[in-house]
Amino acid sequence: MGLHRNDIPADVRSVLMQGAVIPAHPLALDAARKFDRRRQRALTRYYVDAGSGGLAVGVHTTQFEIRDVGLYEPVLAAAMEDARAWTDRPLVMIAGVCGQTEQAVREAKLAVSLGYHAGLLSLAAMKGRTQAEIVAHCRRVAEEIPLVGFYLQPAVGGMNLDASFWAEFCAIDNVVAIKAAPFNRYRTLDVVRGIVAAGAEDRIAFYTGNDDHIVLDLVTPFVAARDGRQVEVRVRGGLLGHWSVWTRGAVDLLARLKAAAAKPAVPADILALDARVTDCNAAFFDVANDFHGCIAGCHEVLRRQGLLEGIWCLNPKEGLSPGQSALIDRVSREHADLADDAFVAANLERWLA
Repeated sequence: MGLHRNDIPADVRSVLMQGAVIPAHPLALDAARKFDRRRQRALTRYYVDAGSGGLAVGVHTTQFEIRDVGLYEPVLAAAMEDARAWTDRPLVMIAGVCGQTEQAVREAKLAVSLGYHAGLLSLAAMKGRTQAEIVAHCRRVAEEIPLVGFYLQPAVGGMNLDASFWAEFCAIDNVVAIKAAPFNRYRTLDVVRGIVAAGAEDRIAFYTGNDDHIVLDLVTPFVAARDGRQVEVRVRGGLLGHWSVWTRGAVDLLARLKAAAAKPAVPADILALDARVTDCNAAFFDVANDFHGCIAGCHEVLRRQGLLEGIWCLNPKEGLSPGQSALIDRVSREHADLADDAFVAANLERWLA
């Protein structure tokens, strides 16, 4: 048996369960598309100082191609080294795990050896398999590392997974969280139903990855029936590529949303934030072009702040779509109160040192 959820330090587990901002860590490259270690370190320091509760590394925002160029281990090791050197507070460190079972198990073992607490399990490589085969795959990887389930939308490589799948997945003892990112309310409800059917609402932390409804996910009480009664499930935090930018603003936002959700009624001004945050996401994630520029869009925001030197991706075909830069101009102007430009400017030199 590899790492079990009971082996996760209590203070780290507490951060995960209470709900936190967990940015999906981008990859810093130079003009030759080589790993820019200095700016990668600066990004990690930025997320830590912004108040993130953890980091997700080796995930979609980090670019899955890191596995093809020998960067998976160096990038995971860098984030762990830099986070530990920069702070003593507990951080939830999550490694992206993907591929067929042999590859996923190998990545899980590596992540555990580097000190990661959980693995965000992408099931994209399991397309075409039966539900029984996919669940068996999940169980095998869970023998090595606590799992964060990942409902990835089909538009970027995911597949539809119904409530019966999520019930079986949540019954796996070593599952600690689920990131719901189908960008679909019906599919999100399937995750809720699966959590409740498995009786796992107190064991599994429910996180949003629904960039189209971040705010609403965080203030909505989701309910599903079990044994004749309604069981409530709350989204506790966000594990988001969207939160890889304007992260200090995201930390402030999450605190506001938690406070609002605790009240008998959510104020209208809080509900109005949902459309504003979604408007920002449409620009960053290039929704108009089926998310083609989603990674480059986040890079562009970080480049403008000085954290990245450029928006280069490992795949030369990935970049901003026509008109995307102008959209980022607009949302940066119209939603400037959600940004953290001043915070970054005040600390950038220290992070790059």
